[in-house]
Amino acid sequence: FLYSAFSEFNNEDIIKFFENLGIQLKEEDHGRMFPVTDKAQSVVDALLNRLKQLRVTIRTNEKIKSVLYEDGQTAGIVTNNGEMIHSQAVIIAVGGKSVPHTGSTGDGYEWAEAAGHTITELFPTEVPVTSAEPFIKQKTLQGLSLRDVAVSVLNKKGKPIITHKMDMLFTHFGLSGPAILRCSQFVVKELKKQPQVPIRIDLYPDINEETLFQKMYKELKEAPKKTIKNVLKPWMQERYLLFLLEKNGISPNVSFSELPKDPFRQFVRDCKQFTVLANGTLSLDKAFVTGGGVSVKEIDPKKMASKKMEGLYFCGEILDIHGYTGGYNITSALVTGRLAGLNAGQYARS
Repeated sequence: FLYSAFSEFNNEDIIKFFENLGIQLKEEDHGRMFPVTDKAQSVVDALLNRLKQLRVTIRTNEKIKSVLYEDGQTAGIVTNNGEMIHSQAVIIAVGGKSVPHTGSTGDGYEWAEAAGHTITELFPTEVPVTSAEPFIKQKTLQGLSLRDVAVSVLNKKGKPIITHKMDMLFTHFGLSGPAILRCSQFVVKELKKQPQVPIRIDLYPDINEETLFQKMYKELKEAPKKTIKNVLKPWMQERYLLFLLEKNGISPNVSFSELPKDPFRQFVRDCKQFTVLANGTLSLDKAFVTGGGVSVKEIDPKKMASKKMEGLYFCGEILDIHGYTGGYNITSALVTGRLAGLNAGQYARS
């Protein structure tokens, strides 16, 4: 669906667009682009200045009550105070239902349905995951973050559906952080097939289990009088180390000579495949992105124009498109927004 839009204006064009507005950009991990200032406000200010130059009228603190349709085409909008604003073309660019304090309260779905559009099932994506595991409820690991771990969502057969290697965080309700957010949409879908979805955490994705066992065992053997806690401290955060040792019934104060081999093997296995059962996610209003929306089958991908109503255009997250966090959703919003704007403008002039 996005091929046409991207063939006209892509991520490289977006970078040029913002640089032309005077915003210096820098690239961070996973190819994410940020203003050098590290302030979102500098992006907002640059856009507002450009709108001012183009003499665009912006009306703030006003709500739209409805979109007017007459004889199979758009006729304008009605504001909450009853004012009618006539227009041949209307672009619905109000986002999904996530982060409602920014204005994306789901109003757009009603306006789309009134025009005859289908809204596919809405669900939270890029959202923290919940778990009822005892260690989560007891807040044992709350606030602990793990760096560059491989997080996998497993199906009923225990096979990975998706794996992301990024940072993650244990919280008082479950799991969060970039790797978890990226995995969350797969958790949502898998929860329809099983009541709890296993999430596997691999602390050392670049080394296999046997090699890890041998390396740790060798270090312990070379320092036979030191406690296991002190030998393995450099390997991971102490809280996680103590948690995994306790889980496997190993005292942190045992030395190599007292180390039970089978529980130690199980400890190493947990370093590679510690599994947390997810029982849900936070709600849609807590999600960063809304899954589902206006069916893209009913939108002309070359113009972002409605196939159901003349003069009606859509862009951004109200459409049934969603991507990972890290710039993908803002990219699709800007790319589809530009296409909707150009074509709505041409339609209004014709």
